[in-house]
Amino acid sequence: MSTSAAGQPLIPQPPATVAALRQAVSRIAPAALPAFARELDQAADQSREGSDLAPLQRFVAQWGVYVHIQRQPHLAAELRHWEDTAESGHATQARQAASEIGRILDEAHQALGLLTR
Repeated sequence: MSTSAAGQPLIPQPPATVAALRQAVSRIAPAALPAFARELDQAADQSREGSDLAPLQRFVAQWGVYVHIQRQPHLAAELRHWEDTAESGHATQARQAASEIGRILDEAHQALGLLTR
């Protein structure tokens, strides 16, 4: 991942489209492209099977949140720290880590207008 000047996002938040998100992932987290493609295929299959756009909408929302976090190196590093803490910590540390991960994800959802609270 590239670094940004003065803590600014690496790229602007892309529109919530598959093509724009794919391009953003290829720029900021190219190692995640295989997961992106695999999950897109799964969402498309589920949408076709159920004649329902909800799986594709969830896919776009999930990857929009991922890009929102990954385009901000400090936020991505904070998330990785809490994920590592959750995996290796004791119960108290794991609870704190889960809370912090939830906060980061909630803030990303809110920034993208995905929370309906």
